[in-house]
Amino acid sequence: MGTVMTSASHHVPATLQWRDDELHLLDQTRLPLQIHIERQDDAQQVWQSIRQLKVRGAPAIGVAAAYGLCVAMRPHQALGLPEFRETLRQNAQYLNTARPTAVNLAWALQRMLAVAAAHAAVDSADLYARLVAEARRIHAEDTAICAGIGQHGVDLIRPGMGVLTHCNAGALATTGLGTATAPMYLAHQRGTRFKVFADETRPLLQGARLTAWELQSAGLDVTLITDNMAASMMASGQVQLVIVGTDRVTANGDVVNKIGTLGVAVLAQHFGVPFYVACPSSTIDAATASGDQVEIEERTPDEVTGFGDTRTAPQAMPVRNPAFDVTPHALVRGLITEHGIIKAPFDEGLRRVARTADDASRTA
Repeated sequence: MGTVMTSASHHVPATLQWRDDELHLLDQTRLPLQIHIERQDDAQQVWQSIRQLKVRGAPAIGVAAAYGLCVAMRPHQALGLPEFRETLRQNAQYLNTARPTAVNLAWALQRMLAVAAAHAAVDSADLYARLVAEARRIHAEDTAICAGIGQHGVDLIRPGMGVLTHCNAGALATTGLGTATAPMYLAHQRGTRFKVFADETRPLLQGARLTAWELQSAGLDVTLITDNMAASMMASGQVQLVIVGTDRVTANGDVVNKIGTLGVAVLAQHFGVPFYVACPSSTIDAATASGDQVEIEERTPDEVTGFGDTRTAPQAMPVRNPAFDVTPHALVRGLITEHGIIKAPFDEGLRRVARTADDASRTA
């Protein structure tokens, strides 16, 4: 089959890097006009970077949080082990408050705390080194998960297809090929000719600023459309497949993803277009029964009342700005995981994939 891609393109900078015992993040709020790499110096800065969407996308948030905990604990290596562990717990609790909806944030922090609890370290410096090693494992796993999703999803994309995606579940949302974009990158590598339609994704334009930019940079055939064009594109037969990412998949298969995903799923069902969700095992929330139990992040009104620097709404206008919505599992054709495509009934398949992923992480 040849070499399998693990990164999107040399034109797309890495979402994050850990080098010289430091965390460096690509500031995605400045894309596509400016590429700015920012060193993270303390837990407060990492918290702000996650909150302000400098780093975003559930998998990338998880990796950034793991490394962010290392940043927070780096100055405390001279503490006694009990004090070090308590400081670690406090910093993990703090970082976990940055954003409430994406499950990877809490998942990665819990993995870091589990390592601290499981190992009888010699001293705090030794425990710090173990934390860095675990963060590196989480990072490597994410890259591998993206490649696995790509391999299992690539055959969904056939020559001449139009593939619609929403928001950014690409290389910029992960540390690899992306989730929803991974099958696209591998299909492109195979030489399959197809067209991607990227929803701009209001109000923060992750589709326009990020997905369209990274796919274009990697040489894919991508066309940007506004969110309210999706129905027309499906009605005219230009879209034969939808692949989106997800920030959380609950035990029954409900999908929590960027606001607007539900609308795309409803349209896809109406027009008979298969709707697939790229779902890393780290995004499965087996502890939450269904999507209606998930806390949906509500963001500030200014994201909606203006476009760029220009205000577009009347002063004192009431605003709703939920960042995510819930797509019922009945609208989902399949969940593309690194261990295969899960079809209904989703609860059984999700349990199986979660168990496989847990076994793999324990033996790594």
